[in-house]
Amino acid sequence: MSSVRDVLTPEALGLIEAVHRTGSLAAAARELGVVPSALTYRVRQMEDALDVLLFDRSSRQARLTEAGHELLREGNRLLIELDAVAHRVRRVATGWEPQLTITADGVVSSTTLFELCEAFYALNPPTRLRIRSETLSGTWETLVSGQADLAIGCVVEVSQSRGILNRPMGQLAFVYVVAPHHPLAGVQGSISDELLQQYRAVAVADTTLRGNGLSIGLLGGQDVLTVPTMQHKLEAQLRGMGCGFLPECLARPYIAAGRLVVKTVDRPRSPVAMSYAWRGATPAAIKRGGKAAAPAALTGTPGRALSWWLTQLASPLTQLALLERHHSV
Repeated sequence: MSSVRDVLTPEALGLIEAVHRTGSLAAAARELGVVPSALTYRVRQMEDALDVLLFDRSSRQARLTEAGHELLREGNRLLIELDAVAHRVRRVATGWEPQLTITADGVVSSTTLFELCEAFYALNPPTRLRIRSETLSGTWETLVSGQADLAIGCVVEVSQSRGILNRPMGQLAFVYVVAPHHPLAGVQGSISDELLQQYRAVAVADTTLRGNGLSIGLLGGQDVLTVPTMQHKLEAQLRGMGCGFLPECLARPYIAAGRLVVKTVDRPRSPVAMSYAWRGATPAAIKRGGKAAAPAALTGTPGRALSWWLTQLASPLTQLALLERHHSV
């Protein structure tokens, strides 16, 4: 007996469609230019492989059974997908990557990120996008470990890594804020470390898988509520569950509405340099036998999808939007 994969070919699915459309095996055979016996044999091959009846032969017309209708529906869907795969393969052959994985730090504006995704999809590329969200050194780690092709919003000082290129994208300012009903809200003047240490801090967990990750703005011995994202940290501080530094752009509307109060602390947090980075050419690709290789020969030359994203990220307006636009209008 033939296997299902052997008999369920695009040609065989076309035979089923022709029999259903013409109403008989004989009529379908004439349309397809084959003898009826050959068509009958192909149909029986499919029925034997699937162990079902595809046609009701109790009448003179060949009518599809429920199983036959399901095969025709799914078969048509598979044929459409085969055409789509062929289209994607032809497009990928022109320089488009099959998939582009982008990791974005939680401080990056999701509104702007998805606007960039919409603009990318408007090109009708064959490249599939995969978006990851990481925090602190986890953003950089996913790129270095090969889990991502592009990292947006690296908030740690990036080091020289083999095959990784990076560019600055601006400064991220932070403010120390508490809810109006938090005990620190009524404190006058600058708040000392000794006083801050008495109250719970809210911290975002570093998503790195190596070591303990980074801890920013925390004091030794201080009670800490650890949350997964910057948005969770904002929510916790709005509820008065703790205090801490927040990106000024994220806290700005809540400060204006009186839902957060800015406090001066003895050790303010300096603005953080943000960058974006991507997997580029490796040193081995750049040098061959002591001579520089031609640009087209570099194994790390960006594909068309990554090149498009790098062009967008090079724009100062895009960089500003990624850091500032945390509230859609």
